[in-house]
Amino acid sequence: MTDLNNRRPIASRGARPIKALARRLAQSDITANQISQASIGFAVFAGLMFWLSGGTHWFVLILAALGIQGRLMCNLLDGMVAVEGGKAEADGPFWNEAPDRYADIAILVGLGYGVAAPGLGWAAACAAVLVAYTRELGAAQGLLPDFCGPCAKQHRMALLTGAALVAVFLPHIMGIATLEIALWAVALGSFATALRRSERLIGDLKDPPDRGQ
Repeated sequence: MTDLNNRRPIASRGARPIKALARRLAQSDITANQISQASIGFAVFAGLMFWLSGGTHWFVLILAALGIQGRLMCNLLDGMVAVEGGKAEADGPFWNEAPDRYADIAILVGLGYGVAAPGLGWAAACAAVLVAYTRELGAAQGLLPDFCGPCAKQHRMALLTGAALVAVFLPHIMGIATLEIALWAVALGSFATALRRSERLIGDLKDPPDRGQ
């Protein structure tokens, strides 16, 4: 059974069009796991578009932004189909988490190669995985998952989507590629988020929060 307390709080989950789409998917033969798996495809597409864009090709950057949003839509709908649609499966927890890690790596590494900074792309990818690892470490100790920022998944993807669209009109800022600046922000922000979550986790382990039980 899925613990509703372990779901990332997302405001758009309550939007009427999103609920209608999730309901239609739940009534189809499409499974929640398949939606989770599709998110990897969108992420690989986004990463490839970033790579091919060279950080400046406007049309390819728009495709990259659309790929990111497709990934996020899958992330939103898979849980809704599994929980609200009653189509949760025994291996759902794996497909809920693992594709997100592959997706982060595909997008960030692709962007790194796109702006000729592969090392920075890999560093950002490692930091993003570390953020998720810290959250899951706390959950493994019986604590509620910590989704705090400043650079949680939705923040990273919003930043990259916005940067891709800005780069369409302003590919460079003070001689530095706009997307390289965004990649630095993701890398540093993710490391800061991992440290913040680690600090909160250590505090909760030393002094477990009152869950009202």
